[in-house]
Amino acid sequence: SDKPESGYGMAQHARDVAASLQALDLGPYVVVGHSMGAFVATALAAQNPELVSGIIMIDGGYVPDLPVGLDASQMLDATLALRISQLERTYDSKAAYLNFWRSQPNFPPDEWNRWTETFLGYEVAGSDQVRPKASAAGVKIDVAEAFKREEINARLRSLRVPVLLLRAEKGLEPAQPPIFPDSIMGPFRECVPGMAEEVIEGTTHFTITLGERGASRVADLIVEFSAMCEAAGGVAP
Repeated sequence: SDKPESGYGMAQHARDVAASLQALDLGPYVVVGHSMGAFVATALAAQNPELVSGIIMIDGGYVPDLPVGLDASQMLDATLALRISQLERTYDSKAAYLNFWRSQPNFPPDEWNRWTETFLGYEVAGSDQVRPKASAAGVKIDVAEAFKREEINARLRSLRVPVLLLRAEKGLEPAQPPIFPDSIMGPFRECVPGMAEEVIEGTTHFTITLGERGASRVADLIVEFSAMCEAAGGVAP
């Protein structure tokens, strides 16, 4: 897609999704969002509730309190520095880009598959050397929005549809603790009373959707959740 300098943020992404759903005219829909997509899903439900019959948030959608001694600006600067450096790096080929990620702990060897390669291959562009396609300007805006806790929590509290939260057992890699450990779930649940939940064992933030174990379980839960929403009042296929 185009890469303008502005026109990003969760509310704008939600408006883009709404335009697509309105064009299809099959709703209301069960909306599934992984990571940042979970924030977009809740923004969509807040802005266009008539389009949404249920939400599945996968390892995203809520921002916990920051550790004592850190403020949002420090976390934002650190996160942006890492992500922007990744976006500015050039690789000799798409194969080199895939090999780089194969060497990282984010994708364990037993979970590396064609889905992983397709996902990573879509991230880059170029005929010989390749670089990530994402807009640095867009990333800066989207990452900054992830620290707007009150705005995010207000969207969560406004939800009036069934919600399912799927959590990975581990963090960005198998050696890391989960992004959503049990210890922070209390405030999350207060924002979304009645939210259904499941922790998918043996998954990381990435393999919950790209690994065989995670993707298979997520697919089953989408089918079950959609059937429940349909029975409760109608949902697009």
